[in-house]
Amino acid sequence: MFRPTSLYLTATVAALLAAGCTTLPQGSPDHAPDAKARTFAEDVAFLKQHTEAIVLENDGGKVVVVPEYQGRVMTSSVGGADDLSFGWLNYDLITKGVRPKKDVKGRLEEHIYVFGGEERFWLGPEGGQYSVFFDGGEPFDFDHWNTPPLIDTQPFRAVKQTKAEALFRRGFKITNYSGSTFKGMINRRVKVLSRPDIAKSMKVELPDSVAAVAYETRNMLKNTGTDDWTRDTGLLSIWILGMYKPAPNTTVVIPFKAGPEAKLGPIVNDTYFGKVPAERLIVKKNALYFSADGTYRSKIGLTAKRAKGIAGSYDADNHALTVVTYNTKSANAPYVNSMWELQDEPYAGDVINSYNDGPPKPGAKALGPFYEIETSSPGAELKAGKRITHVSKTAHLVGPEPELDAIAKKLFGVSLEEIKTALK
Repeated sequence: MFRPTSLYLTATVAALLAAGCTTLPQGSPDHAPDAKARTFAEDVAFLKQHTEAIVLENDGGKVVVVPEYQGRVMTSSVGGADDLSFGWLNYDLITKGVRPKKDVKGRLEEHIYVFGGEERFWLGPEGGQYSVFFDGGEPFDFDHWNTPPLIDTQPFRAVKQTKAEALFRRGFKITNYSGSTFKGMINRRVKVLSRPDIAKSMKVELPDSVAAVAYETRNMLKNTGTDDWTRDTGLLSIWILGMYKPAPNTTVVIPFKAGPEAKLGPIVNDTYFGKVPAERLIVKKNALYFSADGTYRSKIGLTAKRAKGIAGSYDADNHALTVVTYNTKSANAPYVNSMWELQDEPYAGDVINSYNDGPPKPGAKALGPFYEIETSSPGAELKAGKRITHVSKTAHLVGPEPELDAIAKKLFGVSLEEIKTALK
């Protein structure tokens, strides 16, 4: 079996120093100058010191899930001698834990408790008049942005577990920026896939030389109240986000549907936190490439009219190809808009996003650093008692580049060489 070499740390530190960062971002010893990249076994042992951590496995692939962090997949591994751990974990914050902040609104100490984890459950929208991250009447800026405790600090209950699968549940009540209150139930099932199921779900050959781990999460949102959820009062969406370790030689790749803007709209929204510099986002004929180096705060998004239901990244240092897919819905469905502004089109939002972490303003600390790949369900336009489900699949494939190249061409329509050189 191919054995990757873990090089995340030195590459990331080098990039930060090259970018002129004399103080490394705080939040995780993974990014301290003398820290080594931790293995999956080390991450699991650490998590078990601080919280309940459930290890699921199938055909050598392993994931660790934490009920306290909303049934979050914290990290995963293909196994093997190097036991490469794919998820970014915030060691400092997990050790510190949650602390209340003394203010008149009873908020917590942090805007978000960035525990890390390579796949977590969130609710959208983030911004706009139907936001669940801003209080009504407050400005849409970082100082007033706060993650709802439901998806940040409140645990989900583990209700079922087998060797390869676990089910989590949480009831909730949440109020949006416009004052509409939603009462609901969340079910989240995490399942580690077998190698035959990985190959079948991606419709690719999976050679013995390629080590793999993949998991599926089925995320259900149910309206348990007596009022229907309608567009007039705002809709919630299921929002699935993954935090991964950044590196200078890691690039996000997202294929898109080509066609005129008059019919399909812009290819990519690259203005979430100010326009992304041209050297960090390259749009080519049928795919775009986005830097995942963890040194510059930026975000991009694709609408359902442009997205192909797949996104991923390639870590050239470790020969690791990440693939994220989801159950696609109609392009005309009401996808919530998460832009930080009052919106003319609150249901013209994105279905795929990618975020690259970095300082939110000059002199400030980064949240991680990490990078993210995100997918969203349509807004949950639900009558009382009804539900929607968003299915997300994440796969990590590690092996010789010729074999991974064939998989990349099949799934993304581009070669590994194109991914590796797009931002050079």
